[in-house]
Amino acid sequence: MDLRDLWTEALAGVLARPTRSALTTLGTVLGITTLVITIGVSATAGNQIVGRFDSLTATSVTVVVPPPPVSADPVPLVDWSGVDAVRRLAGVVSVAAIADSRETASVQVRANDVVAPGDITGQTMAVLAASPTLPAAVRGRMAAGRFFDDGDIARHDRVAVLGDQAARLLGISSVQDSPAVFLKGQAYTVIGILGGAEREQHVSTAVILPPTTAKDQLGLGVVTRVLINTALGAAKQVAHQAPIALAPGAEDALTVTAPPDLTKARKGVQGDVNGLFLVLGLVSLVVGAIGIANVTLVTVMDRIGEIGLRRALGASRRQVAGQFLVESTTIGLLGGVIGAVLGMVVVVTVSAIRDWTPVLDVRLACGAPVAGALVGLLAGLYPSLRASRMEPVDALRS
Repeated sequence: MDLRDLWTEALAGVLARPTRSALTTLGTVLGITTLVITIGVSATAGNQIVGRFDSLTATSVTVVVPPPPVSADPVPLVDWSGVDAVRRLAGVVSVAAIADSRETASVQVRANDVVAPGDITGQTMAVLAASPTLPAAVRGRMAAGRFFDDGDIARHDRVAVLGDQAARLLGISSVQDSPAVFLKGQAYTVIGILGGAEREQHVSTAVILPPTTAKDQLGLGVVTRVLINTALGAAKQVAHQAPIALAPGAEDALTVTAPPDLTKARKGVQGDVNGLFLVLGLVSLVVGAIGIANVTLVTVMDRIGEIGLRRALGASRRQVAGQFLVESTTIGLLGGVIGAVLGMVVVVTVSAIRDWTPVLDVRLACGAPVAGALVGLLAGLYPSLRASRMEPVDALRS
């Protein structure tokens, strides 16, 4: 009996009992499907998590400026004009400077100058100065009004922009009527409300003033932090060049916070997700292998008469064992193919529902059927060996 005859006999044995074969294949289908889903979803989720990490943290660089030494005429390390020098660096998307201090971290802010008994019109808030590009640097948006511009700074206008939480606490929801806030007895016209800040989220509860106004009224004029947003892949280079652009000759005095290596983050995420689901896939695969072995063994016991007849007609032990081994391998192969298809469909469906980009490895699609066939081959070893050891006379008598 050549290989083609062996394959024909094995296929006939599988198709002779379609219901039993389908139920036997189901175990391998579940195991392979779980493995494909595990690897596919973990790779997709890992890529999505790292992608979100890329969009915010991996493109955010912060330069911390130490306070100037105490002297009669202190010279700050970083001037407000240094923002323009950083903006010209390759890979920089947006940049802004911020000035704050301990004295202005907790200032009594009032929505009006009339104190009525029982009314709460004052709130303790942080006051800071910033360059006009702050909304883009913190990745926020103007919920109402506008942000102050270079003209407001040059004129030393007494204007202010409120964070959305600060505006809510003060009861200000619109700037159409030019509301005012009072800081240390001085009135400042509110010209805008800043909301949706993804970086420096504490600005949502702060009062933001133009640098010149903050220096005149509160003595707040020294830059303490510079926020930089970069293009993907440019953060490391910008983090190296920004201190030089901000403080030439004194760049070592500045502290730069740059994003960590994304390769380690990606591997860590995928490793954690793989470790969680891989065990489930292996358990399902083992259950499928046990099911194939059990059903194949039952099939051998049901076909004792057929085995005895084949042996009496001259079939060797190797041919009998090969027939049942090919049957179990065929069942495993079918389960692997179906499981791979179902697994990839589930990965694509989950990605579409979550609005993710599916990540599927071609090697996974090719390897899943091979894994299923290997499971069927191993599961059919013992039943096929038992069938080959039957003596023809004993088999026919049974």
